Amino acid sequence: MTLLLMAAGSGSRYGKLKQFDDLGPAGEFLMEFAMYDALENGFDHIVVITKKEYIHHVEDQMAGKLPENVRIDVLAQEITDLPDGVTYTGERPKPWGTAHAVWTARHVINGPFAVINADDFYGKSAYKNAANFMHEHRDDNVYALVGYTLKDTLSEHGSVSRGVCEVKGDQLISVEERLKLEQDGSQVIDRDSGNQYSGNEQVSMNFWVCKPSIFDKIEKDFRRFLADDELAKSGELYIPKIVQDMLQAGDISVKVVPSDGEWFGVTYASDREKAVDFLQQKTGENDYVSPLWG
Repeated sequence: MTLLLMAAGSGSRYGKLKQFDDLGPAGEFLMEFAMYDALENGFDHIVVITKKEYIHHVEDQMAGKLPENVRIDVLAQEITDLPDGVTYTGERPKPWGTAHAVWTARHVINGPFAVINADDFYGKSAYKNAANFMHEHRDDNVYALVGYTLKDTLSEHGSVSRGVCEVKGDQLISVEERLKLEQDGSQVIDRDSGNQYSGNEQVSMNFWVCKPSIFDKIEKDFRRFLADDELAKSGELYIPKIVQDMLQAGDISVKVVPSDGEWFGVTYASDREKAVDFLQQKTGENDYVSPLWG
């Protein structure tokens, strides 16, 4: 089983590259805790998608840490990585988006894989539940979303963007991206749309369980995306949009798998202290050793 970590962001609201911040008690990156939890639950392949200039930084950080039976691929998400026969000559200041980040790994993944953000902490049980899903659902057209409760994913330091899910039973119906969600008394409000939520809704924190069939879908959408000059100039391809299109077309089903655990992310610089304290606490409770890799 493969864990794919997306670590190509710029951390504009955090003030620096948060995915490479030494948040752990022994200077570990936050993504190392994700790797550790995944390996404990049977994952044996790690893929890190980052910017070209940070490949050696990740490789140096992880050198000699992972067990010998675990393979790691560190890949660059590059503007020049385009479908065969397609060219792009315009100016592009940022990557093509999270779906393109996943597509970057098309040559190194040939089985089920989990996708996460490198700057989020998802909790041990999330990886256990994702691994159980992979073992139980081997069909190429059955995907999963590891879901979290909206009220448990907010930041006290500012608004957040979340994919708010419509769920029927344990099946995902749709995901609506909301860009400025904040606690407002007993409710949660999206300052962008004005929509109000109870806080008990399931949300996507970009923890998906995908199959290799997603690579062809991303490429098809990417070709259409690049043919639109305005989209190609400043738009992005997002994983939830790709999955939702496949879902609505009847190409896949998506099961919502409860995370059964804690989540936190480092969106703002002021989130850093909380993250450091949290990881120190978890280490003190023997959830982790220090240093993490012994």
